[in-house]
Amino acid sequence: MEILWLFIAAFGASALGGVLGMASGIFIVPILTLFFGVNIHTAIGASIVSVIACSCGSAAPFLKGRLTNIRLAIVLETATTLGAVTGVFLIGIVATSFLYGLFAAILVLSARQMLARRHETRDARTPDVRGWATVLRLHSSFPDKATGEAIPYEVGRVPLALMLMYGAGLVSALLGIGSGVLKIPAMDTALRLPIKVSSATSNFMIGVTASASAAAYFMRGDIDIGIAGPIALGSVVGALVGARLLMWLPAEKLRVFFVVILVLLAVQMCLSAFGIHLPGASA
Repeated sequence: MEILWLFIAAFGASALGGVLGMASGIFIVPILTLFFGVNIHTAIGASIVSVIACSCGSAAPFLKGRLTNIRLAIVLETATTLGAVTGVFLIGIVATSFLYGLFAAILVLSARQMLARRHETRDARTPDVRGWATVLRLHSSFPDKATGEAIPYEVGRVPLALMLMYGAGLVSALLGIGSGVLKIPAMDTALRLPIKVSSATSNFMIGVTASASAAAYFMRGDIDIGIAGPIALGSVVGALVGARLLMWLPAEKLRVFFVVILVLLAVQMCLSAFGIHLPGASA
C-alpha cells in the first residue's frame, strides 16, 4: 500500500507541477518528510530521481510542440550545472535544520511567484546586434494553438540570467527540487520569455541539473530504491499528463489552489526546522 501511495503522490505532484513548469520535487520532498516519515536527505535523493524522470517524460511533447528553446537551454545549463556541482560539495556539510528552513523559504517564493500575474509583452524595439542573445541566435518563436500562427519572441538579459541560473543549480543540488521554481522567475524577469516557453525550457533543463548531483547522493547512500522506484514511475506518467495539460489548459485557475498547498507545506517545513512537528505529520 505504501508503494501505491508513493506512486499516486508522485503522479499528482508531477502532473500538476508540470502544468506550472515546476518539477515534482517541490512537492515530493515535503510529502515524503512530513507524511511518510522519510529522512530529508533520503527524500531529496528520491526527489532528484523523480526530477530526472519528469524531465525525460515531459521533454518529448514540448519538443514536438516547438515550445522548448533548445539553444537557450544549452547556454543556461552551463551555469546551472556549475551551480549544481558547487552544491554537491556542500551536501553533508549543511545542517538538516537549515535545509528545512531553506526549503520553507523556497516554498514561499514559489507561492509568491504563482500569485504574480505574468503578462506576455512584445517588444517592438530592434534587437541589440551585439547582445548575447543575438550573437548566440537565441531569439525564436512558438506556435499559438488558438490561431495556428508562430509568435516570435526575443530573449533578454542573458548575463543576468546566467547568474540566477547558477544560484538555481546550487539550491537544486541541496534540496533536490529541480530548480524549476527558481528558473521560471529568472526566465520571466531576466529573459522576458513567454510563459509557456519558460515552462517548457525549464522542464527540458531540470533533468540535466539533477543528473549533476544525483551521483553524489547515490554515492552517499541517500537514494533508497524502494522509495525512489515508485516515485520515479509515478513521476514519468504524471509528467506526460502535465506536459499535455500545459499545451492545452490555462494554468491560472490552478494557481490559488497550489498557493494554499505551498503555504501550508512551508509552515510545516519551517516548524520542522525548529524541531516542532504538528499532529498527523511524521517526524
